[in-house]
Amino acid sequence: MKFTYFLMFIMLFAAYSAAGNNESCIQCHTDESIMKSLVEIPITKGNTGSNAAIGPAGPPPLIRSETYYKRYYIDKVVLDKDPHFGNGCTTCHKGDEKSTDQEKAHKGIVKRPSADLKVCGDCHDDIAKTYQSSLHYTAQGLLSKISRRFSKKEEKVFTEKAFGQSCKSCHASCGDCHVSSPAIDGIRNSFLSGHRFVKKDEGKTCAVCHGGSIYPEYTGKYNGSPDVHYQKGLMCTDCHKKGHLHGDGNVYANKDDVKNRPKCKDCHKIGAEKKTTARLAHSKHDGKVSCYGCHAQDEYRNCSGCHEGKTSSSKTGFILGADPGNNKLLTTLRLIPISRETFLKAGIRMEQFDAVTDYRATPVHNIKKITGRTRSCDVCHVNKKGFLTKESLIKNGSKANESLIFRMPPLDIN
Repeated sequence: MKFTYFLMFIMLFAAYSAAGNNESCIQCHTDESIMKSLVEIPITKGNTGSNAAIGPAGPPPLIRSETYYKRYYIDKVVLDKDPHFGNGCTTCHKGDEKSTDQEKAHKGIVKRPSADLKVCGDCHDDIAKTYQSSLHYTAQGLLSKISRRFSKKEEKVFTEKAFGQSCKSCHASCGDCHVSSPAIDGIRNSFLSGHRFVKKDEGKTCAVCHGGSIYPEYTGKYNGSPDVHYQKGLMCTDCHKKGHLHGDGNVYANKDDVKNRPKCKDCHKIGAEKKTTARLAHSKHDGKVSCYGCHAQDEYRNCSGCHEGKTSSSKTGFILGADPGNNKLLTTLRLIPISRETFLKAGIRMEQFDAVTDYRATPVHNIKKITGRTRSCDVCHVNKKGFLTKESLIKNGSKANESLIFRMPPLDIN
């Protein structure tokens, strides 16, 4: 009994100490009325008369003054249940927890403490070590692909002047996935759950960065018909495991080089099909057509005109062509948002623009078991529906795009 009372005393003392050390932080950030009066709504660049922020997919939603404060409001219940609060707010965020003056309390404040992986690495050393070289953190995949269009001089200019302010600003720190949704145009949607450290919440984290195409396709936002895997209850991390998201410690130029990337055949083994027709079709097309080439159900989003100083545009479409990394493989292609004028303001003309295709092989996330292409050989072999042609290529695009026009071999019915 004495031991029980002793434990209760220790727990109460610890809770009081944590609250006392951060009295001003907790007093303000757990009080809705204070947050409403102090939090100012930011004006984002490109607004059309309204305060707006870019959402997970589609047009910018309105920032509502009555709810914007919640981006900084902490659920008081979290303080007692989440061990991350044991050492107090200023351990990670710095600032002055003793001051009740807003300006003084926030002097030296660190808004995104997890941007420095050492902060999280104090407790999660194994994850921090691998994550520091992951593509999610470094955004190296963006740099390695775009730099192929530059001369050596242009690449240096881009790395020093543009990469950090544009592409690299998209990289995600630990807190961007486990505490709040990543910032888009400098605006965050809010905490995932009142500043709780959430293990996963794909709809608020994956969807923000990958909401331009992948997540809306997967959930059926575009064509009203969700991916079959989504319909069966599978989410992002069911295929993209923790090791893929946190990195494996190796440095990769882009996602295509990552080892053990999820593949359809990890679950769907060729030769294990129940129907003879399916088994025959898969054996005939294996290594010649990607799974998406046949099982992507309908149109998906393709972007163009981005980064030209104008409003970007997009439209749905379905494109079949040669994989840029393997011209013998037929697959789904996605038009990427780039033009010859993309980086002119930075003095970069992209002298090697024509060395890279404007279309990328894309794992379309709107899979369906039976599609028009699985029902009839003629759709591809005779009608060539959806195939990239010289006439359908983007205007003023890279000369390398012509290499993606797939030369369909004669139909083999033996």
